[in-house]
Amino acid sequence: MYKTLISATQLKDLLGSAQPCMVFDCSFELAQPLIGDQQYLQSHICGAVRADLDRHLSSAKATTDAASGGRHPLPSRETFAAWLGSIGFHNEMQAVVYDRQGVNYCGRLWWMLKWVGHENSAVLDGGLQAWLDCGGKVESGAAPTSTAVVFSLADARAVLKTTHQIAASLGRIEQSLIDARGAPRFRGEVEPLDPVAGHIPGALNRPFGQNFDPTGKFKPANQLRQEFEALLGQRNPANVVHHCGSGVSAVPNIIAMELAGLGRSALYAGSWSEWCSDPSRPVAQG
Repeated sequence: MYKTLISATQLKDLLGSAQPCMVFDCSFELAQPLIGDQQYLQSHICGAVRADLDRHLSSAKATTDAASGGRHPLPSRETFAAWLGSIGFHNEMQAVVYDRQGVNYCGRLWWMLKWVGHENSAVLDGGLQAWLDCGGKVESGAAPTSTAVVFSLADARAVLKTTHQIAASLGRIEQSLIDARGAPRFRGEVEPLDPVAGHIPGALNRPFGQNFDPTGKFKPANQLRQEFEALLGQRNPANVVHHCGSGVSAVPNIIAMELAGLGRSALYAGSWSEWCSDPSRPVAQG
């Protein structure tokens, strides 16, 4: 079973085996939300199903079903499990997720599967390009419909933090925040998406793109460990909570820390977009 990363070659072998597997195409663009669907229709790994950030991996805003706030609220675990069952994904399956945007979006699905108790979920290292580079087959058009099954919830294998929990531990040694947004947004010099510029006081900054080599694959584990240890200093890796703008691009940092042998860190899914929605919460810049 693959629980963190899977290489394109390993995926080829897996798809040729008897192990039940479902591949998910999570391609998306924040500025052009329909692009992901168009990219999928043009070309995707043979048999891959579509997982869209807005339709499948987020809840409609201002709904009682949401498990978090922010620009991309998490759906409840029950709603997400129902969607998995509706597309034919069951508890014995291996999940493989990929996108064309540097794990920016497929990481969300990887984390959500852990969150509903499904450990056998892996990111295709290098994304679609790595698949093409090793001669992997692709197809175009819509995916065939699948027979619905029951996906059963299990104990969460990923930790979700709320705004209340973040605020209650602000500035305390038992919490270390890592913000995955780009440095200019973190410093508050620009803010293209949210109404307030800046970051949560005390947060450290590690833009998620720093986890990858020039080919788009994750850096070696020892290099990732050195980089995160340098960032954290004397802080305990077990106390890290990751966030970004809306709980999406933070996940590559979670995966990288896990690859580095530093454990599976928590996620504040509401992230900056939820934090800054209340003017009573403190904001830092610079």
